[in-house]
Amino acid sequence: MTEDFLQYLWKYKKFGFVDLRTTRHEELILQQVGTHNIESSGPDFFDARLIIQGQKWAGNVEVHIRSSDWYVHNHENDPAYDNVILHVVWEDDVEVYRKDNSIIPTLQLKEYIREELLIRYKKLFDKSAQQWISCDRQLPEVSRFMLSNWQERLYLERLEKKSTLILKLLNDSANNWEAVLFKLLSKNFGLKTNGAAFFSLANSIDFVVLRKCRGQLEELEALFFGQAGFLEVDIEGEYFNTLKREYQFLKNKYQLSTGRVEPFHFFRLRPPNFPTIRLAQLAILYFENHQLFSKVINSNKIEDFYALFAVETSKFWQNHYTFEKESKTSKKKLTKAFIDLLLINTIIPIKFVYARSVGQNPEEDIFELITKLPFEKNSIISNFTDLNVPIENAMHSQAMIQLKNTYCDQKACLKCAIGNYLLNGEENLG
Repeated sequence: MTEDFLQYLWKYKKFGFVDLRTTRHEELILQQVGTHNIESSGPDFFDARLIIQGQKWAGNVEVHIRSSDWYVHNHENDPAYDNVILHVVWEDDVEVYRKDNSIIPTLQLKEYIREELLIRYKKLFDKSAQQWISCDRQLPEVSRFMLSNWQERLYLERLEKKSTLILKLLNDSANNWEAVLFKLLSKNFGLKTNGAAFFSLANSIDFVVLRKCRGQLEELEALFFGQAGFLEVDIEGEYFNTLKREYQFLKNKYQLSTGRVEPFHFFRLRPPNFPTIRLAQLAILYFENHQLFSKVINSNKIEDFYALFAVETSKFWQNHYTFEKESKTSKKKLTKAFIDLLLINTIIPIKFVYARSVGQNPEEDIFELITKLPFEKNSIISNFTDLNVPIENAMHSQAMIQLKNTYCDQKACLKCAIGNYLLNGEENLG
């Protein structure tokens, strides 16, 4: 038994509440359970409405497994609990008093809970079973209609989470949307291995400097490779030394610093994902698109984004993966799969936040885009697929990543629509 479960029972009135009695046998009529206090300290529910033995009460409700937990948590010394009108517990093992020595009424929930609900609860939280997630053996019982609706809500939750970083970057840059897009794109060009390094590089460059350099591709490449620290060595070759001289000029002119740029990694990366190649692609993207943010906002078709991001490196990088060693010639173009990741992790989130900022409801357009993208392939998605969860597009995969990270891993089944569905049992059929 957990306090979270007791709070769930109280919040959703999952108990027989017609003939309630306090532990002192007083008639208890429940009018309003109150507002669940999730964020702040203090009682678990604010502004409840009760009638106890004919007397109307308005105030707070505190929930514990045992009534003695009131003293374990030192509530008797906290003024925030002075207005508690009801103590909801699983087991009443001690009286709890107010400052005026009157006893706080107590409701012992175990007398009013159906046995079937307890069985389902224990089954859902069975710690003896070796399971990937708590409900993996029960997922086939879940309505596909309910699951589909929950996936949509989960995806919106994930967008909201991604919006947090975007809003912070906007605040830090005085609402410079172009600068924020550059930072987000840079971060995602680095993927998981080099995302932090690319993001730190973008943060080391004032967007005004980038805007002044993007008219000449060599200037832009020099800026990126120089800030990444790739021009600090001595290498033979005209291209390398041209970039090195250009970077020294830019560094002095704009007082550039690399002190906070994190190191880049090549280990365990396939050559097309080397940071040198990704920086070269990022440079050509900004060289060819001087109003990239406007193009992103004004584009709504998947095909338009594929065309916009269909860039390839400059000539040197067509037969190089690093500055030193020549390789077989190949056009190192951004692949469709890579552009899909940019759309999922950068483009759609920033379009979502921008639409809201100008008073539009972006959900319909966002769902139109995300449901046309293929789902991601990773261990989380593979495991859900093995459990017969329908995953047909990127909205589904993003939703299930949100579910696993935010609910399953945190054992937050009582906050999850699937967990609620499984707990409610036959009530779902109504």
